[in-house]
Amino acid sequence: MLSYLIDSNSEGLLGFLNSALLRSISAGITTLLLGFIIAPRLFLKLSTLRLVQSFREKEEWGSRLDLHAGKKNTSTMGGLMIFITVVLSTLLWVRFNPYVLVALVIYATFTLIGFWDDYLKISRKDSRGLRGKYKLIAQAVPTLVVLSILFSHESSAAKIRELWIPIYPRALIDSMPLWFLFGLSFFVLAGSSNAVNLTDGIDGLAAGCVVIVSLVYAIIATVVGDPECAAALSISYLPGAEELAVLCSAIGGATLVFLWYNAHPAQIFMGDTGSLALGGVIGGVALMTHHPFTLVIVGGIFVMEAVSVMIQVGSFKLRKKRVFRMSPIHHHFELKGWPEPKIVTRFWILSLLCSLVGLLLLLFHKLV
Repeated sequence: MLSYLIDSNSEGLLGFLNSALLRSISAGITTLLLGFIIAPRLFLKLSTLRLVQSFREKEEWGSRLDLHAGKKNTSTMGGLMIFITVVLSTLLWVRFNPYVLVALVIYATFTLIGFWDDYLKISRKDSRGLRGKYKLIAQAVPTLVVLSILFSHESSAAKIRELWIPIYPRALIDSMPLWFLFGLSFFVLAGSSNAVNLTDGIDGLAAGCVVIVSLVYAIIATVVGDPECAAALSISYLPGAEELAVLCSAIGGATLVFLWYNAHPAQIFMGDTGSLALGGVIGGVALMTHHPFTLVIVGGIFVMEAVSVMIQVGSFKLRKKRVFRMSPIHHHFELKGWPEPKIVTRFWILSLLCSLVGLLLLLFHKLV
């Protein structure tokens, strides 16, 4: 909104004031300010309404339930604060285009799915919430919607069908078949969404990793949307993609505020309202900037958490044996006696290292 007050073709100081870089920084600062204003009031309201986290039964969690006994009365749905501040800040600083519209549609729809899941858990006092197959169906619908939006705009219709992979300096596929594009899009959106959801199991873990990954994709979106940078690095150039950096920066700022309250011992949980939505929108940004496979590296912690669950489930079904004491893998370390803050700090360090590796891959496109 504010960006339209200055001519986009302005040069010098006015041009800098309207640049995506400065607006991204402004969006992050705005979410910080809004977050610290909204969060105390919203979280108090959630507590007053007794919207508390539901935990599994003793038979399912065993000794881990004792470790988290003090969290039974902690409120959930804190992801609402992140959603409100991100949307307000984005609308204030972004210059609208199809990519921004799609990202907001993903964020809104996945927030609704997460809210529905949380509501079922709270109302039924059952930790299972929305059944897995219904959750996947619900995630497939916005995938169709966002692809329809991208195909309805000439500027994005052709670009979204290109497939890029890390290091390779040109599109691996210039025009993906529609069935393949839908499959890839659904895999990235649902996979990223559910991976972040699995990571959200101990205080501050998912929130801290989301801050790191969102800021990395703010950098990637800025580079992809700049013709000179894209040409210099031999990566895909997407006019308008730099506006996604504004959204990513807003996500980073809002999640940082949430982390203030979610740090151990947590005063609030983000719930599926937050984790499913944040994972979905990050996956959407990765998909639209032509860096979905880079997300496997940058979001290495999310991948590790999801893979640990698949290994655990597969091993138990095939061999009737567990590989980990409990999955996702952060619970394995909990049961080994690691304190929550130690697990979270070490996973943050790994997340930062994964992000640095992902950014370094951008430099290698030119060397191939």
